[in-house]
Amino acid sequence: MDKLVTRLLRKNTSKARIAGFILSNFIGLAIVLGGLQFFLDARTIWTSEDSFIRSDYLVVNKKVTSANTLGAAQSGFTEAETDELRSQPWVRRMAEFTSNDYRVLAGVRNGDRGMSTYMFFESIPDEFVDVPRSQWLYRPGDSEVPIILSKDYLTLYNFGFASSAGLPQLSEGLMSSIPLSLTLTSEDGTRTRRFTGRVAGFSNRLNTILVPRAFMEETNAALGSDHPSLPSRLIIDTSSPGDVAITRYLDSHGLEAAGDKSASSAAFMLRVVAGIVLAIGTLITILSLFILMLSMSLIMEKNRDKIHSLIMLGYDPVTTARPYCAVITAASLLAFALATAGVMTLRAFYMESLAGLGAVPSPLWITLCTGAAMTALIICLNIMSVRRRVRKCFNNC
Repeated sequence: MDKLVTRLLRKNTSKARIAGFILSNFIGLAIVLGGLQFFLDARTIWTSEDSFIRSDYLVVNKKVTSANTLGAAQSGFTEAETDELRSQPWVRRMAEFTSNDYRVLAGVRNGDRGMSTYMFFESIPDEFVDVPRSQWLYRPGDSEVPIILSKDYLTLYNFGFASSAGLPQLSEGLMSSIPLSLTLTSEDGTRTRRFTGRVAGFSNRLNTILVPRAFMEETNAALGSDHPSLPSRLIIDTSSPGDVAITRYLDSHGLEAAGDKSASSAAFMLRVVAGIVLAIGTLITILSLFILMLSMSLIMEKNRDKIHSLIMLGYDPVTTARPYCAVITAASLLAFALATAGVMTLRAFYMESLAGLGAVPSPLWITLCTGAAMTALIICLNIMSVRRRVRKCFNNC
């Protein structure tokens, strides 16, 4: 009997309208899912370079001018300047770099050879450093301190100092396994403390030698001169790195961003383009939703008398609406399957080029789950619309 009802109600089904929905829904889903997957794959070109500092973070300092050099202007940030910067709409949170207020002598030995040099430390709040807590933990009184070095410093040593001094070159792994002897001395030379440094990693985006904030606070309190200086650098968590508004603000206030600014700009442009593509795809998907709703409404209007007769014969609204729900489900799933195939084909086309630029493939499950959720939403909204119309006919009987 259900097969007879299905054949009866599908008699006036317009195959052209259903095909139009499948085509439009396929195009919309393919654009959305293809744009999303491309964004996930391409963003690793800029975000995978540094596992310690996110690409959303911006390091800002004042430009060095003749006025700064001659002492006619402060190179540090005053409280008013930091408050103004913190109030900008693209600033989510901000913190100051804290520098050591004492002398640091670091030494390293490799076999019977060694070297030592004066260096500096800086610290930022630990929440800005994306390192497992076990690797970045320092408790007051510990003899070992974790350190994050700039990769530029290791490069300068390997290809500058080591070759001229006859010292062996050091890889990142080897450097991380060699302990550093650290001698910290107050400016007047009356107080000294010694630590062992452990290289926790190397950073591409931070041109500094970073230590935990707890270590910096402890050593500055013990060895510092009690004359706090203004912070010379700030780290900013931005809502849109690479935004033109950020560049304009920095230029107008005599500030500059450290590190590779082209990567931030490229990442920002990728987000903008991906947003436009996703918006277009979503709009097409929404239009396909209304196309299917309109098609089902027209088909049900043509079958109004048949629906009325079935209800009068004792069929409940759920049974009467089932053939239309089956058409909706089948058409939506077919569009999703075609869109998935289209995304995988597109990905096979561009992934080789992205891999050559250093991209790491992202898993497909995020894209597939997004497509499945959109398809489920389309099916649910259309089924609710069909059942509401059938129920309306049932109430009017």
